[in-house]
Amino acid sequence: MYTQTIFELSQEAERLLQLALRHLDTVSGLPGHALSDVQALTGAPERHPGTHLLTTQQGMLNNELRKITRLEMVLAIVGTMKAGKSTTINAIVGTEVLPNRNRPMTALPTLIRHAPGQKEPVLNFIHVEPIERLMHELQEKLGYVDRTKLALKLEIDKDMNALLERIIGGVAFEKHYLGAQPIFQCLKSLNDLVRLSRAMDVDFPFADYAAIEHIPVIEVEFVHLAGLGKNAGQLTLLDTPGPNEAGQPHLQKMLNEQLARASAVLAVMDYTQLKSISDQEVRQAIAAISKSVPLYALVNKFDQKDRNSDDEDQVRAMISGTLMKGFITPGQIFPVSSMWGYLANRARHELNIYGKLPDHQEQRWVQDFAEAALGRRWRTADLDDVPHIRHAADLLWEDSLFEKPINKLLHAAHANASLFALRSASHKLLNYSQNARDFLEFRLQGLTMAAGQLQENIARLEEDMAQFGGRQRVVSEEISHEVGQAMEAAEAFISGQQQEILQLIERCFSVENLRVMSLANGVEVNGSQQNNRGELILEDEAQAHRLLSLIRADCESTVFTCQQSLIRELSLRLGQLETSLSRSLDDALRPIESHVKEELQRAGFRTRIALPVFQSGSLQITMPQWFNGTVATEDLPMGNVRGGVRETVSRWLNNPNWGSDTWVMTKTRYIVDVDAIKGRIIDSVSTFCAQILKALAADVDVSVTAGMTAFFAEFSQSLGGLQKSLQESLTLRQQHQSTVNALCQQLTQGLATVRWIEEDARLLRDDIQTLFAAEQR
Repeated sequence: MYTQTIFELSQEAERLLQLALRHLDTVSGLPGHALSDVQALTGAPERHPGTHLLTTQQGMLNNELRKITRLEMVLAIVGTMKAGKSTTINAIVGTEVLPNRNRPMTALPTLIRHAPGQKEPVLNFIHVEPIERLMHELQEKLGYVDRTKLALKLEIDKDMNALLERIIGGVAFEKHYLGAQPIFQCLKSLNDLVRLSRAMDVDFPFADYAAIEHIPVIEVEFVHLAGLGKNAGQLTLLDTPGPNEAGQPHLQKMLNEQLARASAVLAVMDYTQLKSISDQEVRQAIAAISKSVPLYALVNKFDQKDRNSDDEDQVRAMISGTLMKGFITPGQIFPVSSMWGYLANRARHELNIYGKLPDHQEQRWVQDFAEAALGRRWRTADLDDVPHIRHAADLLWEDSLFEKPINKLLHAAHANASLFALRSASHKLLNYSQNARDFLEFRLQGLTMAAGQLQENIARLEEDMAQFGGRQRVVSEEISHEVGQAMEAAEAFISGQQQEILQLIERCFSVENLRVMSLANGVEVNGSQQNNRGELILEDEAQAHRLLSLIRADCESTVFTCQQSLIRELSLRLGQLETSLSRSLDDALRPIESHVKEELQRAGFRTRIALPVFQSGSLQITMPQWFNGTVATEDLPMGNVRGGVRETVSRWLNNPNWGSDTWVMTKTRYIVDVDAIKGRIIDSVSTFCAQILKALAADVDVSVTAGMTAFFAEFSQSLGGLQKSLQESLTLRQQHQSTVNALCQQLTQGLATVRWIEEDARLLRDDIQTLFAAEQR
């Protein structure tokens, strides 16, 4: 890579970051800055900048300066609690550096840094003092806490009990841990501390770990990068807390802060829960920073797809378009199985180093690998066949689909870590300079106009805010009515689809269809074909099984076709509902937004206030799991058989007893009870349609309510920020004229400086983009 050019660009980025920090200090010290605690300059250009300048921005700029000094690319890994984030990180690293538990495991963000040659992972937790103070406070409270009552509020398992004994005994956290097991214990204890603190009403010191240099750091050589040599940059993963971990509301704020400081973001999505509310929260968090950093997505648990599920291309298109609204391209989305990837790579790594796998009784992951790679009937002796195990590991790695993201993401991130770090710095500098410029221009305009005119603007804005409150109530009622109508139409549509499905099933089981199907496939049915009890009589056992397979395939095709039709139509209807709701909100509130802009622009203020985007979350709905398995291919025992007949046939509709007593055998005949099978299918279809409607109503209610709340809160916050900024300007304007003149001069100088920063940051960004383009050729 272009070493000298990278060095020169990093020097320029460092100069601009230091200049921005000095500029921030100057602006923060301007008179009137501390008049209120409105809204930080958070880098969101659509929001009006406030006057709290700025712990957030200072931390962000210092973080970029630290990354530039190391030329460090920080890839933030984000996902919901059960999406498989820890397993994904282990798969990326190539060995187990993070523990897996069925409870939250990322209460504190954790850095995992690639350290060439560091075979044994080491955790450095230098900033441990806040945890020590917390443990001392908990120690005092535990002296008079009833353990029985505490157990009612907190699950006290083996790990939690060990932590309690540790706190009572005054055993402090170490600053360094070497090896996987000590690291696991440290991280598990930290996360259990969060749960314990909450149960005992003690504040956990999250604020003390807001700075990225204060959080735990694991250093280890990434197996996939071993032997690739050192580059100018440094690759580091950032394990972020999911917004739904431990039910802690502060984690959403912490997640947003950490994402804003990353060089790139990798979202881990659960293939089985793509439309969940918690997954929606993650999507919204990464969409908020999509213009500042590159986005990638791993769709984990793709090994759980079946033949009726979406394929890779369909999943990419759905996430890119429907879920992420174009914020991420299909080429940056990778369906994978993180568990298979981790197990396969761990096995290959062990075989390459030691020539064999560890004892499966000592290391649980070996059993997991054997079951995934060899099947449930694996034997201990199989693990001794090294060539066979190596081949099985290679096949499992191939099936995990992890090769593509390793090559396209991890290797590229390692090779271009310095460029990612530089690009991140240039974007953060541009965000800061643009928002600081808006703030200074707004404040300067407020000082150059008469106090009376400012009062008039404040009064007009208050009228607009009152009108907004009234319109909010009206539009909420209108949207509630619109949603009700849409649900009535959906209910009628589902009912109609149910009738169509039942008619098709009747056709599948009609005498004529069964006769034609039997003859076409060489199945000889007794001359009576079907007796008065709805039974088919066959002379041969194999043909009885063949006929059941034909019925199953015919019904399966029918149900699957109806399923696809239902998905397409409901998705279309709900997409139209979302568009309609967004239009209703826009029509109702656009006049207020336009009036606010016009009045402020007439007074000389430049504002970027805008209506937020209405996001309905999981309004678009998919239903593959609701029909999957309704006509399964798995064979199960069928129950009573006259004369000792012994075989199995398929199950229907997730009911292991669907076929009990549905066919029997005399000495010479085999009888298939068609009516019993058909009746159970019809009952199950009716149940599923009712479940579809119930789930649809719940999803629409939750997503519309959440979308409306976020929409109104965001616009109200923008208006409130404007109002407070105008009031602060009025307060400053009423100072002595000499004070006002001096402040105007300071603001003018600050504007000149920030414009220089903005221009140079733009040139830096363009140079970095040129290098990126050259690297990709």
